[in-house]
Amino acid sequence: MAATTQAQHDVIILGGGLAGLTLALQLKQREPEIDILVLERRTHPVPEAAHKVGESSVEIQAHYLSKVLGLEAYLQEKHLKKFGFRFFFSDGSQDIASVTELGASHVLPTASYQLDRGILENDLAALARERGIRYADASLVRDFTLGQAGASHHVRYESQGASFEAECTWLIDAAGRAGLIKRKLDLAQANDHDANAVWFRMGARIDVNEWSNDADWLARCTPPNRWLSTNHLVGEGYWVWLIPLASGSHSVGIVADAALHPLDRINSFEKAMTWLAVHQPQLHRDLESKRDTLQDFAFFKRFSYGCKRVFSGTDRWALTGEAGVFLDPFYSPGGDFISMANTYITELIAQDRAGARITRLATMYERLYFLFYESMLPLYVGQYKLFGNAEVLPMKVVWDYTVYWGVMCQLFFQNRMTDVNAMARLQSALADAQSLNVAMQKFLSAWGDVSPGHNPAQMLDQASLPWFAELNRGLTDELDETAFNARMEASMTQLIALAADIVASATAKHPELDASDVLAWLPERRGAHAPNMLRELVAA
Repeated sequence: MAATTQAQHDVIILGGGLAGLTLALQLKQREPEIDILVLERRTHPVPEAAHKVGESSVEIQAHYLSKVLGLEAYLQEKHLKKFGFRFFFSDGSQDIASVTELGASHVLPTASYQLDRGILENDLAALARERGIRYADASLVRDFTLGQAGASHHVRYESQGASFEAECTWLIDAAGRAGLIKRKLDLAQANDHDANAVWFRMGARIDVNEWSNDADWLARCTPPNRWLSTNHLVGEGYWVWLIPLASGSHSVGIVADAALHPLDRINSFEKAMTWLAVHQPQLHRDLESKRDTLQDFAFFKRFSYGCKRVFSGTDRWALTGEAGVFLDPFYSPGGDFISMANTYITELIAQDRAGARITRLATMYERLYFLFYESMLPLYVGQYKLFGNAEVLPMKVVWDYTVYWGVMCQLFFQNRMTDVNAMARLQSALADAQSLNVAMQKFLSAWGDVSPGHNPAQMLDQASLPWFAELNRGLTDELDETAFNARMEASMTQLIALAADIVASATAKHPELDASDVLAWLPERRGAHAPNMLRELVAA
């Protein structure tokens, strides 16, 4: 195939999935005259039941899509509003109403969505073309050469039966786990989280409310739409997700610690069904009645990984989405890290086009991005053993949410992540939050080792915690600099108080627990201890 005349672009994005498309839209919104080429290997439109995961958005990604990219009306029309996260300690149970449930009895104020990835990516591709972005589907990247110190990058690709060559100022790797730039520069980096995942989609709704006739249990949620939650069926060493999709499909996944539930026991639909018959029999029966609607099946071995570099201001390349880092599907951080990486990349490219020197800026943004990755990794490493513990996991979930809403979400919602001055002022506070979180994760793990994990038939209602519901509501507040600084200070004070309450609750039952790593630095912090933050949750 003869090559066409070489084209010149400002930006070429390798990969036109969720990360690449949203970056292209954000760049075009920021820089209307920018010339962007997106190369996507799949032919569009992709199937609605796309062979991908990442359907459950949480608050940062939801804010990014709805407010930053302006897609709120679209999300409300084409996708499902999520009824939060919900957990059932249902390992081996024949009656979901007889176990502990953790979740909110009503929808909390700040919206998040269940994203039907096939529909979403088809619509984003169409929108990109409408806005003047060159979106080339059915395009296979054959080779590329990275320019150095300001030199152009060169890309050779095939599309629609023809061969093309193109040059660009910025080259972005959004190619997912293929990691094109990552492989060329040997940037892959392992981490200590050894877990595997399998997932599949059924072409029928899975409604956990249909698993029980208990009137009191059914009445606990208003509206009674548990199916709209990201439902987690949890047991020691694993969790199962149930995520509804607007197309009528339902996404099912099993995520498990490799040592406790090896991949070879669940890496086909039939093996997964055999495993579910033991660990989640009610889901097994539901799926058995719908097995003729199976749409796909896939798995990943050791899905979690890091990366040595993600942004280069000197050489003008960047990685976003799963081409860079990936933590764990629990808490759905993948979309959040797309949102953060895209925001950093957009700022770097905009500053570069304005003539600013960006080498040091790129280094700072990369350091911050890795700080968020490193801060979240302890939530997962070695913590899967807690997932069947109905006493400890609810405390961990409340803690993890409080860190997320109180720190990371504040930075993103208030548009401070790219604010160099603000981030410099917050450096010490962020380091404190990270240190406290590491200490708490270690303590929670130790607590799980001694806790019997009693699993009574009860609902632990997160909405019953006034401060917790207010933390969620306050995400959408518009804060000036003074109010933002006060909010961050209050968040740290709240974390300290919550840490003290969790430690007090655990050590009252288990005096032998060593809480020294948490308690050693708590007295050094400002702010009064607000006791019994968890009282309403336990009472409920």
